[in-house]
Amino acid sequence: MNPRLPYLREKTSKLTVSPGVYIMKNRESAIIYIGKAKNLHNRVSSYFRENPDHTPKVAAMVSNVFDYDFIVTDSEYEALLLECSLIKQHKPKYNILLKDDKGYHYIRISDGEFPRITTEKNTKESGKYLGPYTSGFITREAVNEANRVFMLPTCTRVFPRDFGKGRPCLNYHIKTCMGLCRGKISREEYRNTIAQAVEFIKSGSADSVERMRQEMEEASENLDFEKAALLRDRITAVKKASEKQKIINSVVDSADVVGIAEFYDGVYVSVLMYRESRLYDKAVFEFEKPDSGDDILSSFLMQFYYGRSDIPKLVVTDRLPTDYRLLEELMEKQSGHKVKFHVPQKGKQSELLRLAKNNSAEYAALKNNRTGKEVIALEQLGRSLGLKKPPKYIEAYDISNLSSESMVAGMVVFEDGRPLKKAYKRFTIKEQQYQNDYGSMQETLRRRLIHIVTGEGDEYFTRVPDLILLDGGSGHVHAVEPVIRELGLNIPVFGMVKDNKHRTRAIATGGMEIQINEMKSVFNLVTRIQDEVHRFSVSFMHSRHKKKNYASELTSVRGIGEKKAAKLMMKYKTKENLGCASPEELAAAAGVSAETGQELWNLIHS
Repeated sequence: MNPRLPYLREKTSKLTVSPGVYIMKNRESAIIYIGKAKNLHNRVSSYFRENPDHTPKVAAMVSNVFDYDFIVTDSEYEALLLECSLIKQHKPKYNILLKDDKGYHYIRISDGEFPRITTEKNTKESGKYLGPYTSGFITREAVNEANRVFMLPTCTRVFPRDFGKGRPCLNYHIKTCMGLCRGKISREEYRNTIAQAVEFIKSGSADSVERMRQEMEEASENLDFEKAALLRDRITAVKKASEKQKIINSVVDSADVVGIAEFYDGVYVSVLMYRESRLYDKAVFEFEKPDSGDDILSSFLMQFYYGRSDIPKLVVTDRLPTDYRLLEELMEKQSGHKVKFHVPQKGKQSELLRLAKNNSAEYAALKNNRTGKEVIALEQLGRSLGLKKPPKYIEAYDISNLSSESMVAGMVVFEDGRPLKKAYKRFTIKEQQYQNDYGSMQETLRRRLIHIVTGEGDEYFTRVPDLILLDGGSGHVHAVEPVIRELGLNIPVFGMVKDNKHRTRAIATGGMEIQINEMKSVFNLVTRIQDEVHRFSVSFMHSRHKKKNYASELTSVRGIGEKKAAKLMMKYKTKENLGCASPEELAAAAGVSAETGQELWNLIHS
């Protein structure tokens, strides 16, 4: 506990209720956290109150606060501006920091009589530059597409020095280069083509096609059929190139699409930037998940857009950020035009949002050695169940029996969305005389969870799961909740509900059902878990039942009753092991005479 809390509470009790910015400092007076507030007194008091329910990261921050400063502003908007400015300036340890260590990329149009279009990581060389772009992939794709469509040279020859020196390369013969090296294309004609290629990169296919169509018609009227044919082929190439991007053409004119994927303690944000109806750039950011209760989306957008002038008219997100009105005001003043946040429910913009979220999920998957589908499934599962973070460690249970015989339970474990088979457990139901699924589930959970309380057992039995799933509906959930409370644990429990065709259809809790059919990733994950725990428990039940049947066969030998048969099965476990035992070993294990041991041996080998 922070020994400075009494002083901090006393100071905060006198704090103004005006809007402003608060600046937390450690013992060395270094700034460790900066925040804004509509009401400084209420916000700062929440950090230093008695019996707080802070998350670990906030608790760590509060424990390091030696003192704090504050700056009063006239409005919450001014507080927002000041907060963004101070965070950029001081980069406090406990704020979300958008670290960008990948560098920027540029498109260069070189100087000279016959310029080239290339990608560059800096602007050291002379020439004209487009950018900067944050995505090297998109920069390379744009340059490659422009060079391919307009048949520009990409070889190492220098023009006009190398005109007529050597034969044209393969690119000319496969019609991906105009053959500038032949020396038959004028400087003016080439520079006009370069201008068209640059316009294509900047404005997209629609404007380029229209201009080239006008030039083609003009050339045709002037009987310059060679030039008209060249422009016709170029228009066809542009259209083919745009077909690959039809999902991003004519959907939005100017917009940023922001997709977020959370994976445990990490947050991954992908921003797809569309300008002039085409994908212009992409940026991906990674940062630690904030524990202060602040809205991740608001915190990210404030820092991402603060100080930028290239701001679109539309920002597409999966939910409205907490301070979206303030953000719109900030972005409108910086850009000089109206800005709107939009949450699409269906249609093309919804597809773009899904694409952005998939980009974030794939980036998270790459960083965590998982697939994008697994990341999305766990994130959506955690959000749909109201969990604070995606469930990393999931345990699932199922009861299996044949009437009141061979009553067993199976426990399977999924870690990071994948089966962890070495953590699977089997339970033989001991307390239930007759078939009672609810009672059996209670017994199973009590026997499993007691290991968490006592700390006895292997590393998997003493581990606290992030989520427990039961093969059954609300009745099973109600049956085990008292057990969890009795043991003083706080573990979310939900039921997996099947339809009349034995297929997963919903998740049950508290008398309600959460439909998951529309969430494909969640549906597939829960179905996989439910099928796996059912398979595991049923296979154990069948093996138990076979063992019981075989034990009953042993009682046909005179002098072998149920207890002695059970004793033999306990020692040898399987029929194969019994077959390897000698008559003497069988007699000793069952506690019978040598004659009876021989009869047992004869029965086993008959």
